[in-house]
Amino acid sequence: MAEQVLIRNGRVIDPAHNLDAVCDVLVLDGKIAEVGRVNGAVARSAERVIDATGKLVTPGLIDIHVHFREPGDEEEETIASGSAAAVAAGFTSVVCMPNTNPTIENETDIEYVHRKGRQARKTHVYVMGAITKKREGVELAEMGLMAEAGARGFTDDGHGVQDVAVMLRALKYAKMFDRVVAQHCQDDRIVGQGVMNAGYYSTILGLPGMDALAEEGMLWRDIQLIRKTGVRYHAQHISTAGAVELIRQAKKDALPVTCEVTPHHLLLTEELCADYDTNYKVNPPLRGRKDVEALKQAIAEGLVDALATDHAPHLQSEKELEFLAAPFGIASLECALGLYVKALIEPKVLDWPGLIRLMTVNPAGIIGIDKGTLGRGRQGDVTIIDPDAEWVVDVNQFVSKSRNCPYHGWKLKGKVEKTLVGGEIRFEAHAAANTV
Repeated sequence: MAEQVLIRNGRVIDPAHNLDAVCDVLVLDGKIAEVGRVNGAVARSAERVIDATGKLVTPGLIDIHVHFREPGDEEEETIASGSAAAVAAGFTSVVCMPNTNPTIENETDIEYVHRKGRQARKTHVYVMGAITKKREGVELAEMGLMAEAGARGFTDDGHGVQDVAVMLRALKYAKMFDRVVAQHCQDDRIVGQGVMNAGYYSTILGLPGMDALAEEGMLWRDIQLIRKTGVRYHAQHISTAGAVELIRQAKKDALPVTCEVTPHHLLLTEELCADYDTNYKVNPPLRGRKDVEALKQAIAEGLVDALATDHAPHLQSEKELEFLAAPFGIASLECALGLYVKALIEPKVLDWPGLIRLMTVNPAGIIGIDKGTLGRGRQGDVTIIDPDAEWVVDVNQFVSKSRNCPYHGWKLKGKVEKTLVGGEIRFEAHAAANTV
């Protein structure tokens, strides 16, 4: 049952209401009751008072791109373990991708993920359904039934929809159900068997490359389809300077196009693959320094709509395979906030309100959920952050089941202190530390 919680004297940042001020937040019966100065009998009615002096108090963070591997690969992650990792990282809402085994492609699959999320009792768990059956790009999945069951959108994440006619039909169906279509922009004919960015490093390492044109070509194609259909479209984990230019033009043309960027595409570059360390093998791949700078500039300009982790857990035994055979992906949920601080706050690409906007109200709008704000009457999802806390990433302390993370040993700044979901305190940093 939700406590009555009063959060005192924090720096409250709520970009949805252009609020950035030192004040109080009162959560009653699981909902935001007051934001401002809370005194008198109302304050005394709170069962718990949290002193947030020197801390940031924000809407619960939202990650619209995670892989919790259930059903099918529960040894890597489950909805329960992934949710626990998310709430420890300050995320109160997450969106699971459908590239599970079997694929999430019908209403029963959607309901299964929702049920597992409720049972976990950590974060709000949402899910996107596949665009095509088995994500094979041939036959559309049951989009209408999945939308009715609560799917927040559709994607074949891990694969781009290769056939333009199939993609056009998918967009038309998605418009009927007012759902966003999210695309992993990648032309398989160009990528082939590529495992890292195509260029100098792939050549000297003797590894097949993934040319930036594969991402940019599919994104360009899809933008033309959006011009025709007017459907809400979301470009997942963009990674190249060329993709930034395409997004810039689409937004200039007022098309309903949004995009996301991951921490690894802001902090890591292709030369890190030189030791054949598979923790740096991701899809889309780590790119060059000019691509990283283009992404940061796009964020500074407001072209990027959301920051997403693309949390992709894998077994250690899988990641210990040779570079060609190892799976793509980084497990990064539990260090995401600190990574974004390092990539964006410290170099002054964004200030804190700008960062919180890309992790709350903006992603909520992309998937169409009534979250990402501390507005009165909204659900009491709150994240309390110590912006000055310095800590060292230790993958052995992860709540996640997986450890495939290249940031082990990194010193980061900015740490989640408490996470409230629906008015309940679901994570406390000191409580977690006491259990180690």
